[in-house]
Amino acid sequence: MNVLLVEDDLNLVDALSRMLAARGFQVVCCADGIEAFALVRHRSFDAVLLDLTLPGMDGLDWLQHLRDEGSRLPVLVMTARTAVEDRVLGLNSGADDYLSKPFDVEELVARLKALVRRSQGVEDFRCGQLRLDLDHGQIYRGALPLEMSGRELALLKALMMHPGKAVTKEDLHQTVFGDESQAGPDAIEVLVHRLRKRIQGAGASLVTLRGVGYFLMDEAAAEKQGQA
Repeated sequence: MNVLLVEDDLNLVDALSRMLAARGFQVVCCADGIEAFALVRHRSFDAVLLDLTLPGMDGLDWLQHLRDEGSRLPVLVMTARTAVEDRVLGLNSGADDYLSKPFDVEELVARLKALVRRSQGVEDFRCGQLRLDLDHGQIYRGALPLEMSGRELALLKALMMHPGKAVTKEDLHQTVFGDESQAGPDAIEVLVHRLRKRIQGAGASLVTLRGVGYFLMDEAAAEKQGQA
């Protein structure tokens, strides 16, 4: 995913670009509104992370010019302006989403991915009867929210965001438990066992790949592949 980061706080640019790169994003950074506008005219991006207070061209003017040219490029505004009026003004100027500083990086990543998916016509991650609504951080089984603990939710979200791909036990442990010293190496296995019971009958199977990790399998899709 190619992202243009338009921000004049160089410390934030350095930290944010490194964190996004660590999560698989290709990040181009720009600290000036006019230069950023030239970039979106001549290069292809999947999304823009835009600060509102910029040299060269104010962020709201930048948005207005972008939309006036007919661009539908997804834009997520990041700003220290927290007043409701500022939020409404940003959205009315063409922002797709709005995040107030300071923010959690994982929330930023989730919102960014959701914006790009919507721009590509994909709303949610699905597996069997399970649907992950990233905008609200909820997993549904059919039309009903799936009841589970916070750690079970974190584990299932991590698996659903990588459909058909194995996620290592180490990565899952870090996602679910962070740096908690009390969580032993077998804690993920305990959660996996509980989660398998939660999703039983939902058309999705939590599969163990020994020595690799775990992945979520869509049972209907797997059956079709087996018949092909």
